Amino acid sequence: MKLGEGIPKVAVPFVGSEDEDIKKEISYLKTINFDLAEWRIDYYEYVENMEKVQKILVQIRNILGDIPLIFTFRTAKEGGKKEITTEYYEKLERTVAATGNIDIVDIELSTGNDEFIREMVDELHRYGVKVIISSHDFQKTPEKDELVSKMCKMQELGADLPKIAVMPSDAQDVLNLLTATEEMTYYHYKTPVITISMGALGIISRIAGETFGSAVTFGSARTASAPGQLKADELYKLLRFIR
Repeated sequence: MKLGEGIPKVAVPFVGSEDEDIKKEISYLKTINFDLAEWRIDYYEYVENMEKVQKILVQIRNILGDIPLIFTFRTAKEGGKKEITTEYYEKLERTVAATGNIDIVDIELSTGNDEFIREMVDELHRYGVKVIISSHDFQKTPEKDELVSKMCKMQELGADLPKIAVMPSDAQDVLNLLTATEEMTYYHYKTPVITISMGALGIISRIAGETFGSAVTFGSARTASAPGQLKADELYKLLRFIR
């Protein structure tokens, strides 16, 4: 799968809290159209039991087959369901990367200082895993130059995919996000980027990736993991209709 070319790829999160919930969700995913799956492990009840995490991950990979898998622990401060220590966050991501059962890991930019992030990225790369460095703001949309600067910093820290998700308060905020995306694509291109304007106001950003340069868009299966997500199957068809 080549990210950053043509139609944006559709990623679908699964958010089960128990093993059986997760397996049912993934089985349902196999009945719809999408490109990547995302395990939002912050929803998983046993996230702090490493043995259980590794065991269910094997089952997830067996069900998904060759479908690329993003591994994401979204912290509470960035819209996630749980909070864990930085030490366990680091251990969790490094341990799952070493299993060979995931393809992409999400690291939040706010996790630590630049040196900490860079070291994590380097180690994950040694396992052959690609890295999203992400930033989520559920309160506002920063100015365009700040968005561009943040994504450039993510590239400098080694991100294979910088990701920005912000909340708009008006149409100008959505335009700022789209303009920042276009500027990254045409003037600062080192990697593909993922940009999202959340909520109903920002839905246009989820379907306009091919025009403005966002490589991945997120849709929901049965349960949305962020405000403004469209149903994945409909999103997949809509992107092709626009094309």
